[in-house]
Amino acid sequence: MTWITHGARQAMALALVLGSALPAMEAARAADWPTRPVRILVGAPPGGTADIVARLVARELQASLGQPVIVDYKAGAGGTIAVQTMLASPRDGYTFLLIQKGIASEVPHAIKVSYDPFKDIVPIAQLTQYGLVLVGNPNLPAKDLGELVRYVKSKPGKFDYANFGVGTRGQTMGVQFNRVAGLDAGTVSYKGSPAALQDVMGGQVPLMFDGPATSLPFIKSGKLRAYAVASPRRMAALPDVPTFTEAGYPDLQDVSWMGIWSAQGVPPAVITKMRDATLKVTQSPTLRPRLEDMGMEPGSPATTDALLKDVRESYERQGALLRSIHFKPD
Repeated sequence: MTWITHGARQAMALALVLGSALPAMEAARAADWPTRPVRILVGAPPGGTADIVARLVARELQASLGQPVIVDYKAGAGGTIAVQTMLASPRDGYTFLLIQKGIASEVPHAIKVSYDPFKDIVPIAQLTQYGLVLVGNPNLPAKDLGELVRYVKSKPGKFDYANFGVGTRGQTMGVQFNRVAGLDAGTVSYKGSPAALQDVMGGQVPLMFDGPATSLPFIKSGKLRAYAVASPRRMAALPDVPTFTEAGYPDLQDVSWMGIWSAQGVPPAVITKMRDATLKVTQSPTLRPRLEDMGMEPGSPATTDALLKDVRESYERQGALLRSIHFKPD
């Protein structure tokens, strides 16, 4: 027979009481959330699309949540440093991640990641959605997409696309365009859009698929020429630039999005509050026109399950494209 001492009984009783109280304590903390500053990690350097969106959203979220919202840059390794920082933080709802869906659909194809993109991180709200824009050096003689296709075909092996990262949509959109238009342009990879755009404007690489937020200022100043956009509708900021569908290439419609992500294990009540606050921000009358000026649209109210489904489908498409060109990850 196993004897249990009086002290052991008291310890067990206390553990049972504390255990039953923990859910109530967590619920109370979630109900009060947030009671201190909220940190949003950005997995990209200042100056890019994520930085621009993060600063705009943080300002609006701060007013909505009633607490400071701190933007914390953790650039590097395709955004995985920011992911690892979030996963190493307490799961108390005070650390989130702002990043493109490519952190789960593209990056794991390009580099070995230490997280499961479909289990460890969770998209909780979409902030913006947008299609890439094909831009070129303004000294190219082609004035529209049809002329560009004919010009590139007339000089086989002489053209490259710049892209903003190995294994990204910036690279695979070039692969897709080559196939549907019968081109043979190569690819040159950079660490981010700013460096790639500098070389396109300088004439070192003539073409690039880029996010609208970074390329629009140069398009409007005449330092880049826009040929087509990969969104389902024309961009409000580029009303004279056709979609690829309008130009005869419907297979090049590919919309990406940026959102707020969380680590698994954050209290559901906190996730719900953060999601509601984020969706409210995306529809604010001050933020919406700012996003449209950058060639983006406010995010949809898609659920987490719908966002995860979209990420997984994009992951499969991206993988198939990269395998078709015998891509070797780092």
